[in-house]
Amino acid sequence: MKTLADLKKIREQAQKNMSLRESNNRIKIVIGMGTSGIAMGAREVMKTFLNELANRKIDDVLVTQTGEKGLSSMEPVVDIIEEGKPTITYGLVNSEKAKRIVSEHIVNGKVIEEFVVEAK
Repeated sequence: MKTLADLKKIREQAQKNMSLRESNNRIKIVIGMGTSGIAMGAREVMKTFLNELANRKIDDVLVTQTGEKGLSSMEPVVDIIEEGKPTITYGLVNSEKAKRIVSEHIVNGKVIEEFVVEAK
């Protein structure tokens, strides 16, 4: 596990990278980083999303965070927001699921129904 200082460094670098490409985002990934989300591994999930996007050289996706979403039994939760499409909320996301979300949903546009807790 990384130290808090390491995680802050990763976050600062990610925010810097994200701010450079904010204007041309086709997708926004919002990770629930409230107390229950963090306790259930949301930091690692965020790191996985950032790493997967960087490894695939995907630069038109914004990764950001939010507080509690009222779905504490489904944490970590992740919203995938695309203009003109319903917002998809995935629950119980871990690193492996995050990798699948990138490869199937972000890259190929296929919603992973088995992970969905809400679509609005």
